[in-house]
Amino acid sequence: MGTDISLSLPRVLIVSRRSVRKNKFVDFVGEYHLDLIVRYGAVPVIVPRVTGVHMLLDSFEPIHGVLLCEGEDIDPSLYESETSNLSSEELEEIRTLHASDTAIDKEKDKIELRLAKLCLERKIPYLGICRGSQVLNVACGGTLYRDIGKELADKVPESQRVLHMDYENYDVHRHPVRILENTPLYEWFRDSLEENGKMEIWVNSYHHQGVKRLAQRFVPMAFAPDGLIEGFYDPVAYNPEEGKFIMGLQFHPERMRRLDSDEFDYPGCPFAYKEFVKAVITYQKKLNSFTSMPKSLKLDGEMEKKRRIIIRSFSLARNIYEEGHGLNSCRESEHEAGAEFLESNTALSQQQETRLKQMGATVRNASCYLERLKLNEEREKLAWNLMGKMSVEKLSDLLSFYHMMGHICSEVLERKIHGIVNELTPLDL
Repeated sequence: MGTDISLSLPRVLIVSRRSVRKNKFVDFVGEYHLDLIVRYGAVPVIVPRVTGVHMLLDSFEPIHGVLLCEGEDIDPSLYESETSNLSSEELEEIRTLHASDTAIDKEKDKIELRLAKLCLERKIPYLGICRGSQVLNVACGGTLYRDIGKELADKVPESQRVLHMDYENYDVHRHPVRILENTPLYEWFRDSLEENGKMEIWVNSYHHQGVKRLAQRFVPMAFAPDGLIEGFYDPVAYNPEEGKFIMGLQFHPERMRRLDSDEFDYPGCPFAYKEFVKAVITYQKKLNSFTSMPKSLKLDGEMEKKRRIIIRSFSLARNIYEEGHGLNSCRESEHEAGAEFLESNTALSQQQETRLKQMGATVRNASCYLERLKLNEEREKLAWNLMGKMSVEKLSDLLSFYHMMGHICSEVLERKIHGIVNELTPLDL
């Protein structure tokens, strides 16, 4: 018997980053991320940065975890409620200095913000690295520095200033961060912290933006000397053993490796991925136990044919009440076959009889329901007016929500229909 792969392998969604190579766009994800996800027992599923994908995320179900990492600056209009204090000259200088990062990718923003909000709503494990931590903060109402050098560096003493981006020593550059006790980061790097006698480690740094105002639900885990938050998490939504993990790290622990070696700077570096995947695996088990349902009784060919006739008979009856059509809209033989099937199986339980009466009442009430719908025309007009004033982003979110609810409703309805039919079917079949 074949095994459903979705029930055996936990899936972690990772959004690709778009770049230009040989005058063509290419999508990629850093191999270190993929390697660690696979190493600890999950399967990375790459979500391509393609226009419109943010409306098709339900196609990537089941989702057991989301890892967001790397990418351009987030569109500032998504987190700035008022005009930036930076002058046009300063903004131009920032764009020139960080050209590869300031080329905003709005499609990637849409995809990743939707995934972040989905994780928060459904408590799906989420790990944000660098840009991914910024996406998480923005998704929860936090803000970002447009540029650390322009907005933060000048406000702290020179001795506390930090170079967060060094293009000349991209992989070698490090700066210290102070880790707070009673946080996951402290637990992961405890041995190294106790060994050096300090509450700090040296981390890599590849960014010119960072968290300005941390969203209220999060707690900081680490600070750079200039006060920039280098790591945060949601303590209410963190317990890998129970499938809970919501965290953002500004630095890249997966790239903190010694020069010309795959050996990590500290033993605790891979723990973010290890604990994240642990939560992903647990979340998958909980999801599977919640959604698993006993298989319905399989009927032989003749009984399956009669089952279909009964369902069609109910459908025809509904149409009669809803549309006023007569019996001529169906073949009399269909009704006879359905009646014959019911007559040959008259030993219905009280519960089954009650269910049939309930179904009949539902059909009879259908026409009254349609009449009530006609009275809602005024409400429909009001809805048109309201939605006409909504932004494209809000309408997109609303459409995505109702699309998801429609999908869930369809599945639940199908299960309920099969449940009714199974109750009508004799046990000795």
